Amino acid sequence: MTATGQESRQQAAEAWYATALRAGLELVGWICAPIALWPHSIVLAVLVDVVLIGVPAVLQTPGDKPGGGTVVAVPGWVTILMVLAEVGAAVAAAWFVLPAPVAVLVSVLAALCLVTEQPRWRRLLRA
Repeated sequence: MTATGQESRQQAAEAWYATALRAGLELVGWICAPIALWPHSIVLAVLVDVVLIGVPAVLQTPGDKPGGGTVVAVPGWVTILMVLAEVGAAVAAAWFVLPAPVAVLVSVLAALCLVTEQPRWRRLLRA
């Protein structure tokens, strides 16, 4: 299969709403986790974003993202664990930083994200 054919197959494997939902929750985690940790430790507040943003940028499963090069190749289960960490950080931090109704919404969206991620996770575990 050509590289272009492989890219289009991967793009078709993941719905746009699954990507958007995951990206939105990542943003919530990137913003809320440091805010939640700041009063306890400025170092931890900075470190949490280094981990939540930097680690997934460096550790990638080959073929997971169309058009993207892999810096350090990792198996699919590592990518799944990173997604779980991102979503978990978003939910936990939301309950500390955001009003309760918004934290409930983040929690519901996180549960929905775990459902929409299933096709991608199956593909990552097969690879």
